[in-house]
Amino acid sequence: MSEPVITEPTGWINLPDVSEKLGVSISKVHQMIKDGDLLSVRRDGIRLVPEELVANDTVRQHLPGVLTVLRDAGYNDEEAFRWLYAADPEVGGSAAAALGTWQAREVKRRAQALGF
Repeated sequence: MSEPVITEPTGWINLPDVSEKLGVSISKVHQMIKDGDLLSVRRDGIRLVPEELVANDTVRQHLPGVLTVLRDAGYNDEEAFRWLYAADPEVGGSAAAALGTWQAREVKRRAQALGF
């Protein structure tokens, strides 16, 4: 079985910029990551958040639930990132992209199926 093709986020946001965009302190951003409400991964030693996971001044609605399900299935943050960004034409490109569409519930359902 071949490795899934990983799509790239539309862009990356560093944690201070996430803090500013969400209107919360940097320590709150760190707590959101720790609690699984937001996903960050290290790139070149810097913790970054995929741009499309932060919509305007909030985190994508279904992201915390999906991250909880993925963590319950044993995924770490890097593995969750790869799952969210694996190419999936059935949900419009990737699970991460679909979180901002009507297919967000399908993404959550697919994540739940990983635990079985």
